[in-house]
Amino acid sequence: MFRPKYEKNQFYHWKEIPVRFRDLDPLNHVNNALFNTYLEEARISFLGEVGKMQSEFTDGKTFVLVKSTIEYLNQIKYPSSVLVGTGVGTIGNSSITALQAIYNSKTKELLCVAETKGVWFDITNQRPTRLPEIENIEQMMVDDEF
Repeated sequence: MFRPKYEKNQFYHWKEIPVRFRDLDPLNHVNNALFNTYLEEARISFLGEVGKMQSEFTDGKTFVLVKSTIEYLNQIKYPSSVLVGTGVGTIGNSSITALQAIYNSKTKELLCVAETKGVWFDITNQRPTRLPEIENIEQMMVDDEF
Protein backbone atom coordinates (compact mmCIF):
# COMPACT_ATOMS: atom_id res chain seq x y z
CA MET A 1 0.00 0.00 0.00
CA PHE A 2 1.14 3.55 -0.63
CA ARG A 3 2.80 5.62 2.12
CA PRO A 4 2.67 9.28 1.18
CA LYS A 5 4.73 11.85 3.04
CA TYR A 6 2.64 14.84 4.04
CA GLU A 7 2.29 17.23 1.15
CA LYS A 8 -0.59 19.69 0.95
CA ASN A 9 -1.22 19.02 -2.75
CA GLN A 10 -1.10 15.23 -2.43
CA PHE A 11 -4.85 14.96 -1.73
CA TYR A 12 -7.79 16.85 -3.17
CA HIS A 13 -9.64 17.10 0.14
CA TRP A 14 -8.43 17.60 3.72
CA LYS A 15 -10.42 17.26 6.93
CA GLU A 16 -9.11 18.02 10.41
CA ILE A 17 -10.68 15.92 13.16
CA PRO A 18 -10.08 16.42 16.88
CA VAL A 19 -9.31 13.31 18.90
CA ARG A 20 -11.82 12.90 21.72
CA PHE A 21 -11.01 11.37 25.09
CA ARG A 22 -13.76 8.82 24.49
CA ASP A 23 -11.90 7.57 21.37
CA LEU A 24 -9.25 5.99 23.62
CA ASP A 25 -9.10 2.32 24.54
CA PRO A 26 -7.60 0.72 27.72
CA LEU A 27 -4.11 1.02 26.18
CA ASN A 28 -4.59 4.83 26.22
CA HIS A 29 -4.42 5.32 22.46
CA VAL A 30 -7.16 5.65 19.84
CA ASN A 31 -8.88 2.33 19.24
CA ASN A 32 -8.34 0.91 15.75
CA ALA A 33 -12.07 1.01 15.01
CA LEU A 34 -12.01 4.80 15.33
CA PHE A 35 -9.48 5.08 12.50
CA ASN A 36 -12.28 3.84 10.23
CA THR A 37 -14.64 6.43 11.70
CA TYR A 38 -12.15 9.23 10.98
CA LEU A 39 -11.72 7.96 7.41
CA GLU A 40 -15.49 7.72 6.90
CA GLU A 41 -16.07 11.23 8.24
CA ALA A 42 -13.48 12.58 5.79
CA ARG A 43 -15.02 10.67 2.84
CA ILE A 44 -18.46 12.08 3.64
CA SER A 45 -17.02 15.59 3.82
CA PHE A 46 -15.24 14.97 0.49
CA LEU A 47 -18.49 13.83 -1.17
CA GLY A 48 -20.21 16.95 0.16
CA GLU A 49 -17.92 18.99 -2.07
CA VAL A 50 -18.73 17.06 -5.26
CA GLY A 51 -21.75 18.96 -6.62
CA LYS A 52 -23.25 16.33 -8.92
CA MET A 53 -23.17 13.72 -6.15
CA GLN A 54 -25.18 16.03 -3.88
CA SER A 55 -28.02 16.40 -6.38
CA GLU A 56 -28.15 12.63 -6.91
CA PHE A 57 -28.32 11.98 -3.15
CA THR A 58 -31.70 13.70 -3.16
CA ASP A 59 -32.76 11.41 -6.05
CA GLY A 60 -32.20 8.29 -3.94
CA LYS A 61 -28.64 7.40 -4.87
CA THR A 62 -25.74 6.91 -2.49
CA PHE A 63 -22.44 5.09 -2.04
CA VAL A 64 -22.35 1.65 -0.49
CA LEU A 65 -18.97 0.66 0.92
CA VAL A 66 -17.90 -2.69 -0.53
CA LYS A 67 -14.23 -2.86 0.45
CA SER A 68 -11.98 -1.26 3.03
CA THR A 69 -8.28 -1.88 3.55
CA ILE A 70 -6.52 -0.03 6.35
CA GLU A 71 -2.86 -0.15 7.25
CA TYR A 72 -2.15 1.12 10.76
CA LEU A 73 1.30 2.69 10.90
CA ASN A 74 1.45 4.63 14.18
CA GLN A 75 -0.63 5.28 17.26
CA ILE A 76 -2.97 8.21 17.65
CA LYS A 77 -2.71 9.75 21.11
CA TYR A 78 -4.84 12.15 23.09
CA PRO A 79 -4.85 15.14 23.17
CA SER A 80 -4.29 15.77 19.47
CA SER A 81 -6.07 16.17 16.17
CA VAL A 82 -5.61 14.38 12.88
CA LEU A 83 -5.60 15.50 9.26
CA VAL A 84 -7.25 13.12 6.83
CA GLY A 85 -6.36 13.46 3.16
CA THR A 86 -8.82 12.01 0.64
CA GLY A 87 -8.66 11.61 -3.11
CA VAL A 88 -9.72 9.31 -5.92
CA GLY A 89 -7.62 6.30 -6.89
CA THR A 90 -9.61 4.63 -9.68
CA ILE A 91 -13.02 5.01 -11.28
CA GLY A 92 -15.22 2.29 -12.74
CA ASN A 93 -18.68 2.40 -14.30
CA SER A 94 -20.41 2.32 -10.92
CA SER A 95 -17.53 2.42 -8.43
CA ILE A 96 -14.85 4.70 -7.07
CA THR A 97 -11.78 3.71 -5.11
CA ALA A 98 -10.71 6.32 -2.58
CA LEU A 99 -7.16 6.66 -1.33
CA GLN A 100 -6.74 8.22 2.11
CA ALA A 101 -4.07 8.96 4.67
CA ILE A 102 -4.27 10.08 8.28
CA TYR A 103 -1.56 12.39 9.65
CA ASN A 104 -0.94 13.98 13.03
CA SER A 105 -2.10 17.56 12.39
CA LYS A 106 0.81 19.09 14.31
CA THR A 107 3.80 16.89 13.42
CA LYS A 108 2.50 15.64 10.01
CA GLU A 109 3.56 12.10 10.98
CA LEU A 110 1.83 9.47 8.83
CA LEU A 111 -0.45 7.40 11.07
CA CYS A 112 -2.50 5.31 8.66
CA VAL A 113 -3.24 4.70 4.99
CA ALA A 114 -6.44 3.33 3.53
CA GLU A 115 -8.04 2.26 0.30
CA THR A 116 -11.82 2.00 0.14
CA LYS A 117 -14.15 1.09 -2.68
CA GLY A 118 -17.67 2.43 -2.89
CA VAL A 119 -20.38 1.45 -5.36
CA TRP A 120 -22.92 4.05 -6.50
CA PHE A 121 -26.22 2.53 -5.46
CA ASP A 122 -29.83 3.20 -6.42
CA ILE A 123 -31.82 2.84 -3.19
CA THR A 124 -35.18 2.54 -4.95
CA ASN A 125 -34.11 -0.27 -7.27
CA GLN A 126 -31.71 -1.81 -4.74
CA ARG A 127 -28.90 -2.22 -7.25
CA PRO A 128 -25.69 -0.55 -8.40
CA THR A 129 -26.08 2.20 -10.98
CA ARG A 130 -23.81 4.20 -13.26
CA LEU A 131 -21.78 6.97 -11.64
CA PRO A 132 -22.84 10.50 -12.55
CA GLU A 133 -20.52 12.66 -14.62
CA ILE A 134 -18.11 14.26 -12.13
CA GLU A 135 -16.62 17.64 -13.04
CA ASN A 136 -12.88 18.09 -12.52
CA ILE A 137 -12.37 14.42 -11.59
CA GLU A 138 -8.77 14.64 -12.81
CA GLN A 139 -7.99 17.14 -10.01
CA MET A 140 -9.31 14.67 -7.43
CA MET A 141 -7.03 11.81 -8.52
CA VAL A 142 -4.20 10.75 -6.19
CA ASP A 143 -0.85 9.67 -7.53
CA ASP A 144 -0.23 6.51 -5.50
CA GLU A 145 3.28 5.99 -6.94
CA PHE A 146 5.50 7.23 -4.12
